[in-house]
Amino acid sequence: MQPGLAKEKNCKPGWKFCLPVTLRRRNGLERPQRIFFAGVVTLLILARKGRSLSRVPPLFQETSVAPGLAAEVPRAWNSSTPRAFPMVSVTRAVFGDLPLGAGTVEKFQLQSDLLKVDIISWGCTITALEVKDRQGRASDVVLGFAELEGYFQKQPYFGAVVGRVANRIAKGTFTLDGKEYKLPINNGPNSLHGGVRGFDKVLWTPQVLSNGVQFSRVSPDGEEGYPGELKVWVTYTLDGGELVVNYRAQASQTTPVNLTNHSYFNLAGQGSPNIYDHEVTIEADAFLPVDETLIPTGEVAPVQGTAFDLRKPVELGKHLQEFHLGGFDHNFCLKRSKEKHFCARVHHAGSGRVLEVYTTQPGVQFYTGNFLDGTLKGKSGAVYPKHSGFCLETQNWPDAVNQPHFPPVLLRPGDEYDHTTWFKFSVA
Repeated sequence: MQPGLAKEKNCKPGWKFCLPVTLRRRNGLERPQRIFFAGVVTLLILARKGRSLSRVPPLFQETSVAPGLAAEVPRAWNSSTPRAFPMVSVTRAVFGDLPLGAGTVEKFQLQSDLLKVDIISWGCTITALEVKDRQGRASDVVLGFAELEGYFQKQPYFGAVVGRVANRIAKGTFTLDGKEYKLPINNGPNSLHGGVRGFDKVLWTPQVLSNGVQFSRVSPDGEEGYPGELKVWVTYTLDGGELVVNYRAQASQTTPVNLTNHSYFNLAGQGSPNIYDHEVTIEADAFLPVDETLIPTGEVAPVQGTAFDLRKPVELGKHLQEFHLGGFDHNFCLKRSKEKHFCARVHHAGSGRVLEVYTTQPGVQFYTGNFLDGTLKGKSGAVYPKHSGFCLETQNWPDAVNQPHFPPVLLRPGDEYDHTTWFKFSVA
């Protein structure tokens, strides 16, 4: 009998329908199965790897799974017991072409019932991130550009993955195994975010996943002055209201590695004039003072009694005014643990939106858009003046390659760089 769409009485809250299907194993045996989902606009069919779906109603034969993708289900799923998985759709489209036929940039849209994220293969860049407010209205909360050409101009790394080494390296030099390496100078006297042509300015190779997208590339030996070939994977996945970013790398010879995402957030919606009404908390007992070129002095200073004590929520505008600060562009020292730990929380009272950040990294660079000056024209004609966005760049400590008492930043052959950051959105 042709299965149909039925209201499922025993569905968990938020799951409205049940679709009976048959799972066909490779040995030809078939087994009935139910799939739960929230609505009929899009449907992501989750099946065990290597099996095919048969007897699916024609209405659902074209799903939101990208072409060529074999939908998978987590290995921990006990296939004998039907379970409900939050629906995530992944769509793929052309975003633009590189000059001189150098390649095509694709856009991948990940969507759950709570978030919608657009990511392009140029620099693994998050170009849009729509989050609902307490009234259920969605707004794009990251700064950026609607067209590819916007990312080719001089701009402050909007939404991009930066590397091979994020943040600053003093005077663009470091010594490794007795050899001095010289890097491009692109930020005052220092090297910033991997150099002139860092990971944000290259085309990555995408692979669609059931709930996200993985980008990969090989950074050749000597790229931007860094030693050794580096294989890199950056994976974005969506789980309800949580965007998860995983970074992995393997090196052919010892090299510094420090990867992060450089998204600028404004929880009132991108294009809002400032972030002064955002309430910020950072779980850090210490921070790194910097010199006039924003290189850490080497001191690991306690936040107690300073403007950098953000362990309890502060309203950003009032806090900057109280301490006569022009903004933050500092590393906050987190737990030195590779386990997932709480990093920061930002709340925008007007919309109710909340961003919580968790990470495996030992630091976070809190940056309040001090160098934005209103000259860039962003999405929907928005301009981005000073303090119109903030960054929470989870990473190793700046200039760690030159400061032996900072957390280790060197990746050696046979080891793997593996860090994850979770961006969890909610309303309050």
